[in-house]
Amino acid sequence: MSIVQILLVDDEERFLSTTKILLEKRGMNARTAPGGQEALNILSGNPVDVVILDMKMPGMDGVETLRRIKRDHPLVEVIMLTGHASVESAVEGLKLGAFDYVMKPCDVPDLVEKIKEAFARKQAMDEKIRKARIDRIISHPMAVFDKRTDLDD
Repeated sequence: MSIVQILLVDDEERFLSTTKILLEKRGMNARTAPGGQEALNILSGNPVDVVILDMKMPGMDGVETLRRIKRDHPLVEVIMLTGHASVESAVEGLKLGAFDYVMKPCDVPDLVEKIKEAFARKQAMDEKIRKARIDRIISHPMAVFDKRTDLDD
């Protein structure tokens, strides 16, 4: 199994540093971002499987960050964090494509379990895409040479 690449996005430095250490002790690679724009910058140049995203941040909030992540990186799974028992923001996030949400403060074993589930879903989707591309090549071998195909993504 591959090592999970995680991006923690939160404006609380203490949460970022503590959670990063706890996740890395469990064999995961974690990067941190103090806000939405920084998260998008990291995503544009680094492989990330799962984003742990705080919904309440100054500047670009979690909802807008989630929209942009799903628009630009649709296969990245997002777990929303909320320190407020806001069912509305959780529902909105799920409608926008978030994998799940957890309440802050979160129990680390529960967060790790959700990360593993999100990672498994991402791996399954990646595998479906690979299989579809292989099936397309097998059924249309000359498509490999067609520059108009999506095979060279």
